[in-house]
Amino acid sequence: MRFTIERMRTLVLAAGVLLVGALVLFLAVGKLKNPLNLKELPKRLGVDIQQEANGYTLSHAFGAHSQYKIHASKVVQLKDNRAILHDVKIELYDTAGGRVDRIEGAEFEYDQKTNTATAAGPVEITLMRPGVAPAIAPKAAPGHAVANKGKSQPLAAAAETASTGEVHVKTSGLTFDQGSGVVTTSQRVDFSMVQGTGSSMGATYDSKEGTLVLDRAVELMTKRAGQTVEIHATHADFEHASQECRLHSATADYRGGVATAVDAKIQFREDGSVIRLDALNGFTLTTSNGGHLTAPKGSMDFNGHNQPRRGHLEGGVQMDSASESAGQSRKMHGTSPAMELAFDAKGDLRHAHMERGVEMHSEELNQPAASNAKGGPLRVSRTWRSPIADVDFRKGGQGQLEPAKMTGAQGVVVTGESQRGNGAIVPSRLAADAVTGEFGPGSQLTAMTGTGNASLEETSATGTRETANGDRLTVQFAAGTIGAAGSPTANRAARDSNGTGQIQSGVLDGHVVLIQQPAAKPGAQAEAPMRATAGHAAYEGTGQWLHLTVSPRVEDGGLQLTAEKVDVSQESGDAFAHGNVKATWMNTGTAGAASEKSGQKGDVALGGKGPAHAISSEAQLHQATGEATFKGHARLWQDANSVAGPVIVLDRQKQTLVSHSTDPAEPVRAVLLSAGGPAAVPDTGKDSGKDAAGKSAAPSVIRVRGGDLKYSDAERKAVMHGGALGTVVAETGTASSVSNEVELRLLPPGNHAGRDGGQAQVDGLTARGHVVLNSGGRRGTGEQLVYTSETGEYVLTGTIATPPRMTDPTRGNVTGEALIFHSRDDSVSVEGGTTKTETTAPK
Repeated sequence: MRFTIERMRTLVLAAGVLLVGALVLFLAVGKLKNPLNLKELPKRLGVDIQQEANGYTLSHAFGAHSQYKIHASKVVQLKDNRAILHDVKIELYDTAGGRVDRIEGAEFEYDQKTNTATAAGPVEITLMRPGVAPAIAPKAAPGHAVANKGKSQPLAAAAETASTGEVHVKTSGLTFDQGSGVVTTSQRVDFSMVQGTGSSMGATYDSKEGTLVLDRAVELMTKRAGQTVEIHATHADFEHASQECRLHSATADYRGGVATAVDAKIQFREDGSVIRLDALNGFTLTTSNGGHLTAPKGSMDFNGHNQPRRGHLEGGVQMDSASESAGQSRKMHGTSPAMELAFDAKGDLRHAHMERGVEMHSEELNQPAASNAKGGPLRVSRTWRSPIADVDFRKGGQGQLEPAKMTGAQGVVVTGESQRGNGAIVPSRLAADAVTGEFGPGSQLTAMTGTGNASLEETSATGTRETANGDRLTVQFAAGTIGAAGSPTANRAARDSNGTGQIQSGVLDGHVVLIQQPAAKPGAQAEAPMRATAGHAAYEGTGQWLHLTVSPRVEDGGLQLTAEKVDVSQESGDAFAHGNVKATWMNTGTAGAASEKSGQKGDVALGGKGPAHAISSEAQLHQATGEATFKGHARLWQDANSVAGPVIVLDRQKQTLVSHSTDPAEPVRAVLLSAGGPAAVPDTGKDSGKDAAGKSAAPSVIRVRGGDLKYSDAERKAVMHGGALGTVVAETGTASSVSNEVELRLLPPGNHAGRDGGQAQVDGLTARGHVVLNSGGRRGTGEQLVYTSETGEYVLTGTIATPPRMTDPTRGNVTGEALIFHSRDDSVSVEGGTTKTETTAPK
């Protein structure tokens, strides 16, 4: 967001409005304490005139010092009670005799009947600023004393001080009323001093009340910080007693814009410097680059050098700005009930404080370069809301003031939306107890830091909604206005690739909680959200990855996973775990179509109902497919059943498990509980724990190892292939086999032993392809071996060309159509055609 509050800096130039009063009021300030008492002039014209070599001089003393002197080259007394004074120069002194103000005119006329004196032509007035040395250099000009400082430095310095403190006034038609003590003119009044020049149409000075009024068309031209400021007002008046100047409809024009106030009140010090400026009934500031600031009223305090110290705006501050550059446009609107301003020693704005509900809204439009026109323009909007906000300013390019940092407190919420072309709108939300925003060149927002209950919410273009919470959040935004090389091409490339104002990276620390809600699929319920916790999270805008460290934990449906590090893709919702991965599934009882309809990922394990566990070096969780992949010495188990291998892939939607290996040193291993033990125990009415043969009735396990394993929970079947390892080895409690593949059949759910039938058991096993069977010292070969857990029998068959063969150490070789090994009594049955041969091994 480009917070253009920096344009408030020009509020300082509104202080130039003060100078209207300051410069004009020097006309009064210079002698308001000691006004010229012209009532005595007519009386003395005929009494105290002394003829000198160069004319006539009239003096009026006050104690030991002169109060004023009037010089005239010639005085003419007329018959109609009028007197004419030629080449008049009036010098006015303070009570200590230390100042000289001068009024000069070619001709004055005094009317004794009306007690008025009128200047027949132009009048020039020179007033000294209070406190400046007097007549040591009455004709000094600024800079002149410096050139002659080698002759008399003290005198030159005094002359320079005197000249720079002078105010020069020119007018005509001046009239003085002896009875009221009021001096008026309806003509143009021009005044000048070192700080600037100005004028007004008509002026009135009341010597008794100490008030000065500039009637209309007040104008002032001055310079501040090397810039010309032109000030206009429809009316101005000054009161000596209160040292206040009031301006109506005041406007200050300067290179940076225009500042206006319906009514302005200025309070001065004794030396003429400004103490305070109050703007009433509406204040407006408009900058040349689109900034607009308004407030019903405001005030500003100044130091002794007329530099602003602090300011206050209230009644509802409104801030607006608009700017355009190559391929980019911005708009900003802000509101605050009140605003406090602080300035540095040079009068530049350094800090702004807003409170009682602050809102800043910005909109940006970035047109793509021609090479990326397919993407369409990028629109980004952002809104800041906080009860309190503080902005620090700094000087940017070309000396322009721009924001450096913005801080919000007592609960800050920053919402945003971005849209590329006609694509989906991607919303975002950042919130914290306190938020600090940092700005780069060009007032571009570059970073935000939130502390205390920090949260970040974003929705990807695919509809995945992600929420992250923590104690502290730091976000870096993509650059928008300055490219790598600073060129327009680089700038456009940066905007097209990154997206102005988009999050580039972020860090979340302390009690991190991430919730990711996938978009609902058509015709299906919303999927269960993924929830992750960690001590530290780092967001990477490129690829939209979130990296979780410091004891990360992920919960996805019935899955719970921990690792040393977890990476989560915001775009796809996929998660990747690294280092010491541990996972647990808490089965929900949903599977297949039921799981898709309910929005769950479905149960997956090894046929049981209890929790399933997995460990590995790495893991991948694919949100869209519900597939989980474990790599690096992976092992998965449920109750007594387990699978181990280099890679294990679980599909929770298809309810399948796949494992494969290409390393003979690490084959795929499956250990499954056999249903043979408990099922073979006859019901004798006694719990002996042994079968009829007196052997242990405890459940046995079947161990299978090979190259590839696939298990389908819907089919209740697991198939192991030799794969890259070539053969499959299966071991039961009574025999072992080697073959090309092995198929394991599990009992239907609930139709087996264990609490509530929850533990899956193998119903049977089928080995195919180059089968070799070893049992009790016998060795059999064939093409297929079928083992039934319930009977404990192994049926070995072959082909017509190659019938099964058994080698017995004591009986020799036996062949037939089928060889049946009876594990419970260690016997072998041979079947062939219509004959049956039976061989019993000796006990």
